[in-house]
Amino acid sequence: MPRPSATEYGSFHQTYINYTSGKDYPILVQQYNERIIESWTAIPVEKINYAYGPDKWTIKQMLQHVIDTERIFAYRALAISRKEPAALLGFDENEYAKNATAANRNWKDMLIEWRVVRQSTNLLFASFTEEQMKLMGTASGLPLSVNAIGFIIFGHALHHLHILKERYEI
Repeated sequence: MPRPSATEYGSFHQTYINYTSGKDYPILVQQYNERIIESWTAIPVEKINYAYGPDKWTIKQMLQHVIDTERIFAYRALAISRKEPAALLGFDENEYAKNATAANRNWKDMLIEWRVVRQSTNLLFASFTEEQMKLMGTASGLPLSVNAIGFIIFGHALHHLHILKERYEI
C-alpha cells in the first residue's frame, strides 16, 4: 500500500502524517514502533507528574492521551475495514484527559498498557487485506481510509514525542 494521498484524510491529519516516512504500515512498525515505546520507557519517574505550564497536561496525562487516541483510531480502522456505514464520531481529547485517571495510575502499569496497545494495533493492521486498507469511511466529519489511519496513529505518537522533547525537555 502506498502512503495515503490527501483524498484519504482530512487536512487536520496532515500534521501527523508529516511526522512519518515510509510507504506502508509494516515499514512504519519497523521504523518507529520500538523507538516510540522506548522513548516513553526512558522518561525518569520523577518527571512523570511534570507539566510545562498551568493547564497543560502532565507527562502521565499525555501518555494516557496517546493510549486513548490510539485505541480510538484503531477502532476507527476496524469499523471502516468492516464497512461500517455510519459516520464515526469525533472525541474531545481535553474531556477525555479530564475524565481519565492518569494522576492515580501506576506509571509502570501505564507503560505496559502502552506496549500492549501498540502490539494490538500492529496485529490489527497486519490482519487487514490490501482491499481493506483502501476502504474509506467518515470520522469526525472527515474522509478517512484505513491506510491513512495507520499513518495517523504513528504520526500522532511521534508528534507527542516531539512535544515531550520541545516543551517538557525530555
